[in-house]
Amino acid sequence: MGSLSRILLPVDFSERSVAAVRYARSLAGYFGSELLLLHVLTPPQYEFGANRAGGSMIEELYRGRAHQAATELEAFLAEELAGVSVERAVVEGDPAGKIVEYARERGVDIIMMPTHGFGPYRRFILGSNTAKVLHDAECPVWTCAHIEQVPSAAAVPLCAILCAVDLGSESSKTLFWAASLARQFGARLTLLHATSGDADIGDDSEVNWRIDVREAAEQELTRLRGFVHAEADLLIEAGEPAKVICAAAARVQADALVIGRGSAAGLFGRLRTNAYAIIRQAPCPVVSV
Repeated sequence: MGSLSRILLPVDFSERSVAAVRYARSLAGYFGSELLLLHVLTPPQYEFGANRAGGSMIEELYRGRAHQAATELEAFLAEELAGVSVERAVVEGDPAGKIVEYARERGVDIIMMPTHGFGPYRRFILGSNTAKVLHDAECPVWTCAHIEQVPSAAAVPLCAILCAVDLGSESSKTLFWAASLARQFGARLTLLHATSGDADIGDDSEVNWRIDVREAAEQELTRLRGFVHAEADLLIEAGEPAKVICAAAARVQADALVIGRGSAAGLFGRLRTNAYAIIRQAPCPVVSV
């Protein structure tokens, strides 16, 4: 992971933004990070259509909105962020595209996204902008879909971290990131792999097969832990990955869950199949590496 020199926080002035900034403020205190607060202003043609975007009244309204956004962003949590290096910027365009573009141009180390979805229905909702950023961003993305109450301005502790890996080609990168974060905070690290679910056992050959799968997974986790020089407890559990991972995060009282997004091209981009479900259901922030 190295150091988190620059943390990007897209801001829409909601309570979700406040929560994300407070998590970022805590990280910045440990890493001496620069916080980049970004507000993306939707162009008038997105709201009014291309044929109506050129009207003088609409243009005047948009200029006023841009000025107001810049003023609000300058004042946003100014007192809480006193003493932290902060850069504030207002840009125009498609929110997700501009967030990814800004992160790339500014050499951002992590994006902290204030995701949608509070209350009992949050596990079914993931904001479209967050989904697009998860899909396209080249750096890790921190999501906080679990937050239903804004945390206090005091430092947010990271005492326990769960790292879930699929034992694919990106697993070492994911564990390295999680281990680095755990060392920085002195946190307890747990490494988890979810194997195939427990179906009805038919005969001894299936029992032996499941034992072999578990032993192979344990050997690979042990090798992976040694490869990245991580100090971590090992967990191997059977079941549907998202449910197993989120249940384990609750059980070990994880303050952050680190998962991999992969690097495959094509329709699904960098976001693995289970990532959406994990982010929706996790009882803690999720870092998608």
